[in-house]
Amino acid sequence: MQSAIEQFRANIQRVHALGSIYQALNAQTTEALDLSDLLRSEWVMAVSALDHYVHELVKLGMLEIYRGYRPQTDAFSQFQITLGSALQAVNSPGNHEWLEDQIRARHSHLSFQTPDNIANAIRLISPESLWNEVAAKLIRTPQDTRERLSLIVNRRNQIAHESDMDPTYLNTRWPINYNQVNDAVTFIENLAEAIHAVVA
Repeated sequence: MQSAIEQFRANIQRVHALGSIYQALNAQTTEALDLSDLLRSEWVMAVSALDHYVHELVKLGMLEIYRGYRPQTDAFSQFQITLGSALQAVNSPGNHEWLEDQIRARHSHLSFQTPDNIANAIRLISPESLWNEVAAKLIRTPQDTRERLSLIVNRRNQIAHESDMDPTYLNTRWPINYNQVNDAVTFIENLAEAIHAVVA
């Protein structure tokens, strides 16, 4: 499961690179050039990095359970597969590609960004009380951790699905600044590292 966190770290470095580009351009230009979309992109990419991380972590964890390297969870035991895949498993016991295909098919339309969706996904590979354990590592309360993530995801949705438009003012976007984005990205980074420490 190490490859999941390594990919996350690479993705979050790309997010930080956007922040560096913003800072460099902002120092050399006037306010006449609106650079705020770089910040919005950074926000969206940070949440995307978390989402991708959870997808990969769960896929790899489920494959480890199937191979006998991790204990089964109740949620894993209830994971549904097609009859075609069951036949593949019976006919080729050493082949695990069918399971990876089934995990991708079942999860491809799911978003692992909100606290509930992340916890439900992690239950497939770990019996841990995720938010209690993660919050302890972040030195926060479980409620505060969940609320902070929810606020970040809600803002991501405003940016990605509503063009970050403030509906109360015509042609006006919600304000955003470097410190807000940096705080959100740092939280996401620390959150993924804490999830990995708890689950992997």
